[in-house]
Amino acid sequence: MATALIEALNLEVHYGGIAAVKGISFAVEAGELVCLIGANGAGKTSTLKALARMIPSAGEIRYRDTRLDRLPSHALIRQGLALVPEGRGIFARLTVAENLAMGAYHRDDRREIGLDLARIYAMLPRLKERAAQVAGTLSGGEQQMLAIGRALMGRPQLLLLDEPSMGLAPLMVEKIFEVIRTVAAQGVTILLVEQNARLALQTCARGYVMESGRITLADSAASLLADPRVRAAYLGE
Repeated sequence: MATALIEALNLEVHYGGIAAVKGISFAVEAGELVCLIGANGAGKTSTLKALARMIPSAGEIRYRDTRLDRLPSHALIRQGLALVPEGRGIFARLTVAENLAMGAYHRDDRREIGLDLARIYAMLPRLKERAAQVAGTLSGGEQQMLAIGRALMGRPQLLLLDEPSMGLAPLMVEKIFEVIRTVAAQGVTILLVEQNARLALQTCARGYVMESGRITLADSAASLLADPRVRAAYLGE
């Protein structure tokens, strides 16, 4: 894609002798909201971890004009890429406010940081209510909100979201996806890994289906929702 913000070319991930990701290629354009769906063990989380340089990989990862596969993970936030990991990964012993401050650790524009914090609190008012609360005492949904808010404090151009609905009650899932749509509407490009295939495809414009380490389908979300193979395998129809 000529306008791809991020592109993986022949991406591979191995754990010892086991191939978790088997030479996949895909791209996400600037401004897109794209999902990667598949069953447990399909390689979705490994793909996101490879993009975020959290695990070794082979192949190329191109982000604008930069080869991410040549960079350490800590350098990526300055490139405009942030990951909200599976399991949230918050700092459980820090307060909500301290967690959000950690999202802007690489920035020195204090006035803009303050404005961003105000925007996060406006979008996620529950975090403002609990700003002084220790993060580890939050509910699962509140922790997910905090993980997203912390990532946004880095002003990412590309947000990688790994299983944001995992373990959450339906009402909280609805709220989290409302936040995802809001962030996308603000111009942040999002690559979403999600086991709730129906919800992911209803939210995103495009999708990739991953099976056993390979991408087996790629199409518009509407087409994937109507595809009998997707309906049978992931939508329970």
